Amino acid sequence: MQKMNVESFNLDHTKVAAPFVRLAGIKEGQHGDVIHKYDIRFKQPNKEHMEMPALHSLEHLMAENIRNHTDKVVDISPMGCQTGFYLSLINHADYDDVLVILEQTLNDVLTATAVPACNEVQCGWAASHSLAGAQALATDMLAHKDKWSIIYQD
Repeated sequence: MQKMNVESFNLDHTKVAAPFVRLAGIKEGQHGDVIHKYDIRFKQPNKEHMEMPALHSLEHLMAENIRNHTDKVVDISPMGCQTGFYLSLINHADYDDVLVILEQTLNDVLTATAVPACNEVQCGWAASHSLAGAQALATDMLAHKDKWSIIYQD
């Protein structure tokens, strides 16, 4: 296959084994700041996906709560294929620490009683949310945390 400009387009999605957390890229700025981009894959590509209301709520919950565990977050955003999220961190390269931060954030999702910013003023599609769905996704991801570092199928 032709090498593509987008890193994930060069990933063989038939060989990965979700759930996993993968370093997807590193970018260095001209002043020495370094961005580490992580592929946090919740669902097996082309086999399953997250339903939009659950994914949307999980996005809100993770985006709000992850910042309680690190001040290095640039962005956390869902993949269009609905199988995971991208997490970008600035000047933070410790993979094992990223796993701890993710676990803490997902545990926050489990104890949430509401989805933050789930209203028409703060959200572009406030009618599309599911706290229970987000919590089910977090529960499933946490149940497989011992496999987060295993990216490829045997």
